[in-house]
Amino acid sequence: MGDHTLETPAANAPGRTLAQVHLKVNGVAHTVSVEPRMLLSDVLRDELGLTGTHVGCEHGICGACTIIMNGRPVRSCLVFGVQANGAELLTVEGLAEDDGPLHPLQEAFWEHHGLQCGFCTPGMLMTAYHFLQENPNPSREEIRDGISGNLCRCTGYQSIIDAVEQAARICRGGK
Repeated sequence: MGDHTLETPAANAPGRTLAQVHLKVNGVAHTVSVEPRMLLSDVLRDELGLTGTHVGCEHGICGACTIIMNGRPVRSCLVFGVQANGAELLTVEGLAEDDGPLHPLQEAFWEHHGLQCGFCTPGMLMTAYHFLQENPNPSREEIRDGISGNLCRCTGYQSIIDAVEQAARICRGGK
């Protein structure tokens, strides 16, 4: 995939200190000029237009902003964009290919009504994605523990656990 260099609104402001940040997001290389204090969640949303990453609490508590950075889940509201220089990121937009089928997790969330308002869903999906990479055959209790760092105010979690359980089965080759 190509390299994208963006002229950001911050780059046009006089007297601002900017840092060049090189990222690979969902397989696409990007270079952005950002203020050193800009959060990674804001870089993704405001500079790259990847608004699937939601910002809830801005304190790393709710998990709505969870992405995968260099193979590990991180709360993007707790990471400065400059700290991600050279990193490889996966956001919810990268789970499925453009115009392709949904990722099994996304499909299972839809089938099991694992979302209601949808605000926590991107972070929940990214947490579950990493969890299933580490534990492809989890018990319901392990799933419950695996997603315990993500808050959902709507579903009561049972439909989310059902969805992750189904996705695990599908990813292992079952139905």
